[in-house]
Formats: sequence, structure tokens, C-alpha cells
Amino acid sequence: MIKKLFERYLPDPVQLRRSKTLRFLGRKLLYPGLWSLNRRAVALAVFVGVFISFIPIPFQMPLASCAAVAVRCHLPLAVALVWISNPLTMPVIFYTTYKIGCFLLDTPVDTEQFQFSLQWLAHELHIIWLPLYVGSLFSGFVIASLCYIGVRMAWRYRLVLAYRNRRKKRKQRYFFERCEDSSSTDDPEPKGFEEARKRSASEAPRA
Repeated sequence: MIKKLFERYLPDPVQLRRSKTLRFLGRKLLYPGLWSLNRRAVALAVFVGVFISFIPIPFQMPLASCAAVAVRCHLPLAVALVWISNPLTMPVIFYTTYKIGCFLLDTPVDTEQFQFSLQWLAHELHIIWLPLYVGSLFSGFVIASLCYIGVRMAWRYRLVLAYRNRRKKRKQRYFFERCEDSSSTDDPEPKGFEEARKRSASEAPRA
């Protein structure tokens, strides 16, 4: 289910390989681990994409691609997640990280003049760059780490749940096979057969 969800909404691997933005990676894009959906690759891709999305720099997608190649994680997911920071969310994200950086560095917050635009950023970057980047790196690492742990735990939970369901079905199938073998030889029904049959009938979906 998780794999199908990712495959449905993530960028097409074929289009990414042909993308002019990623052409500089060359044959490195042929590594199969960059396109496989497994717990390690997905969790690392979430960490890479979320972390880079919190860094106020241009060309986040090529940077996420290089990081995905370096750590051998799922490249499409890492590239897609950098769009957490987009023109709509950038002012909120980077203003928050700027305030966090001011708190960490114990510097005053200039709330009156802060406005996240390219013109204002180019004019004021030499003043706010340190708290902005300290807060962005700190926030990105913390949130990306939490997302990484959450993905690992959710993936493991789904695997354990699927294993338990398969085990339960095997037990039920084995029990009813024994019951059928017993009834075919005119033996009395095994103990608990009647209760199991009633429970199975009650759990069956109703029309």
C-alpha cells in the first residue's frame, strides 16, 4: 500500500533521468538504489528532502539530487520534498527559522523590517544571514530527523501488521483444513470447530 501510494504521486523516474536539471549526474542516475522503494531508501530520502527544503538557497532540487546520489536513497522522493518550501510557504518557514536562529544566538529579532522577498533579502542578507542560516540548519535537522524516525516506525508497523494478518489467515486455513479432513472420515468435529464456524460467519461481510 505504501509503495503504491509513493508510485502514484512521485515524479516519473524516466522523466527525471531525462531532465536537463539532472543531466550533470550522468551515469550515476542508473544506480537502481536511487529508484527502489524500501524502508531505508524512503526514510533517507525524507530526511534529505525535508532538510534541504529548510535551507534558504537556490537550486534546491539539484542539491537534493546530489545528496540522494551520495547516500543512495530514493531520488524522486528527495527531489519532490524540497517543494515543502515554495513561494507560498517560504515567508512563514524562513521567518520562523530566523526567529529560532536569533534565539539560539541570543540576538534581537527585527520583526518590524523583516519581509521575505528577493529584493529585501539581497539588501539585508549581510545583516540577517547568520541567525537565518543557523535557525534554518537547526530546524531542518530536527524536523528531518523526526520525519526519518516517523517513516521508519510507520513502515515497520505496516510490516508487522501485514505479517500478523498473514499468520492469522494461515492459522485459520490450517484449522479449517483439519476440520474438513476430520469430517470426511466421519470423525467427530474437533473441539472448538462450532465456535470457530460461528465466529467466521459473524465476521463475514453482510450484503
